Amino acid sequence: MNIDIDRGGCISCGLCEATCPAVFRIADDGAAEVCHQPTDGVEEAAAQEAADGCPVSVIHIAG
Repeated sequence: MNIDIDRGGCISCGLCEATCPAVFRIADDGAAEVCHQPTDGVEEAAAQEAADGCPVSVIHIAG
C-alpha cells in the first residue's frame, strides 16, 4: 500500500490525523501529510478509513 495526499486540495480538517496518527500528521504549513507509510494490516485499515472519510477526497491509496 502506498499513500499520497494532494496537499493543495487539503482543507486541514485533521480527520486523517485523528483517524490514523501513525500515518498522517498536520504539517507546519497546516496541510496534512503522510509521515509514515503503513506497515501492517491495522495501519492499512486505519489509513483506508481516513481516506474514505476525507471530506475533499485528497488521500489516494495505491496497491
